[in-house]
Amino acid sequence: MHAFENPWLPVMVIAGYFLVLMGISWFKGRNADQAGYFIGNKSSAWYMVAFGMIGDSLSGVTFVSVPGQVGVQHFNYMQIVLGYVAGYVVIERILLPLYYRMNLTSIYAYLGERMGEVSRQTGSFYFLLSRTIGAAFRLFISAGVLQIFLFDNLGVPFWLSVSLIIILILAYTLRGGIKTLVWTDTFQSLFLLAGVVLTAAAIISELNWSFGQAVNQIYSSEYSTLFNWDVQSKYFFGKQFISGMFIAIAMTGLDQNMMQKNLSCRSLEEAQKNIRWFSLIVVLVNLVFVALGALMYLYASQQGIQPPSRTDDFLPLLTLEHLGNFAAVVFLLGIIAATFSSADSVLTTLTTSLYYDIFGLDRNQSLSEVRKRRYRNLIHAGFAVLLLGVILLFKAINNEAVINGIFTAAGYTYGPLLGLFAFGIFTKRQVRDKLTPLICVLAPLLCWLLSKYSSLLFGGYQMGFELLVINGLLTFAGLLLFSQAKRPALQYPPSK
Repeated sequence: MHAFENPWLPVMVIAGYFLVLMGISWFKGRNADQAGYFIGNKSSAWYMVAFGMIGDSLSGVTFVSVPGQVGVQHFNYMQIVLGYVAGYVVIERILLPLYYRMNLTSIYAYLGERMGEVSRQTGSFYFLLSRTIGAAFRLFISAGVLQIFLFDNLGVPFWLSVSLIIILILAYTLRGGIKTLVWTDTFQSLFLLAGVVLTAAAIISELNWSFGQAVNQIYSSEYSTLFNWDVQSKYFFGKQFISGMFIAIAMTGLDQNMMQKNLSCRSLEEAQKNIRWFSLIVVLVNLVFVALGALMYLYASQQGIQPPSRTDDFLPLLTLEHLGNFAAVVFLLGIIAATFSSADSVLTTLTTSLYYDIFGLDRNQSLSEVRKRRYRNLIHAGFAVLLLGVILLFKAINNEAVINGIFTAAGYTYGPLLGLFAFGIFTKRQVRDKLTPLICVLAPLLCWLLSKYSSLLFGGYQMGFELLVINGLLTFAGLLLFSQAKRPALQYPPSK
C-alpha cells in the first residue's frame, strides 16, 4: 500500500482541519441558547443550509461507492438521483408547509398531534435506531480507511483513533448545536466537493488531457450510459426513479437529521427555496461523482491497472497507491468531510428527538432552563458514547456480511415512518394509537420475508429499493385496518 513520504503530513492537515472547525464552533456557538441549539434561533440563511446539506446527504460510504460502481452500472445511478428531485418536490410542497404551520422543532411532534403520543414515540424510536446504526456504520467505514492508511503507520490502535475522532466531533457540536452546524457543514461540504473535483483533476493530469478532452472521453465511453430501459434489469429507469423519489421523501423529508436545519430557516419560503437549490446541487454533485468513476476506469485501462473485485476499494486504491501524496491527502480530507458532516449532525438531531419526543423535557414546566441545558448536554454526550460503542462493536464483530446486514436492517425503519406520515396526511381517520408499535414491527418483518423469498415467490424477481415503498404501504394498510372513522381536530400550532 502507498505510504506517505512524511507520515505526519496528513496528521498536520487533519489537525488544521479540526482547528478550523473548532474556531467556527467557538465563534458561532459562544452565545447559543436552547433555541440556538435546536433550531438556530430560526435565523439560518437558506443558501448556507442548502450547501451544508450536501455533506448530510452524502457519506464516506457514498464517497467511495458511487465512483466505484460506475464500472458495473455506468451512469445508471443518476436515475435514482433524478428520482430524488421528484421527492424533494413533495418535501417542498407538502411536508415543509406542514412543519412550518405547526412550528415544529421535532418533526415527530406531528405524529403526536395527529395520531397520539405512542405514535410519536414510535416514529422517534425508529429514527433513533436507524440513525444511530447508520452513523456508526458510516463512521466505522471512514475510520477504517484512516486507520489503514494513517494511524497504523503511527502505531495508534483503532479504539484510540476512533475515540479521538468522537471527542473532536463532540467538542465542536456540544455547545452550539444547529447554530454551529449550519456553518461547519458548509465548510465540510466545501471540502467534500473539493475532494471529488481535485481527485478528478489529478487523474486528468495523469492522463495528460485537457478538461474538454476529459469530457469528450467520458461522453464517448461505455460508462456514460445514463438510462436503462430493460424492464427485467434491476437498473430499469422506472424502478430506479420511483425508488429514488421515495428514498428522498423518507430519508430526507421524514428524517429529523435532514429536516432540523431546514426548520432553522427564517421562513417557509426560504426553507422551500433551500430545498429547490439543494435538489439542483445534489444532481450536479452526483454527476461529478459518476464522472470521477468513469475517469477512474479510463485511467486504469490506460495504465494497465486491474480494478479490484470489490468496487468500493477502487478509489482508495488509485488515490493512495498510484496518484501520489497530493491526491492521497485530498482523498482523506474528502472522506473525513463526507463522514464527519453526517456524524456531527446526527449527535444534535438524536439529542433533539430524545429530548423532545421520548423524554418530553421541553414540556416539563418544573425544570429550569439551566437544568434543561444540562440534560441536553448529557444526552448529547451520551449519544457520542453510544456511537463509539457501536463502532467498537462493529470492529469486534469483524464480519463484513454481518455488519452490512445490520446496516441494511436499519434501512427497514424508514418504511414505517413513510406509512405513519402518509396515513396522517392523506386520511382523516384516527389510528388506535397503542397498536402503532406492533404495526410498525410487523411491516418491516413482512418486507424482510418478501426480500428473502422474492426470487421463489415471484419467478426469479429480485427486490431492491422498492422494498421501502412496500414497507410504507404495509404500514399504511395496517394503520388503516385498525383505525376509526373520526379523529380530533388537529391544532396549529400544537397544544402544549
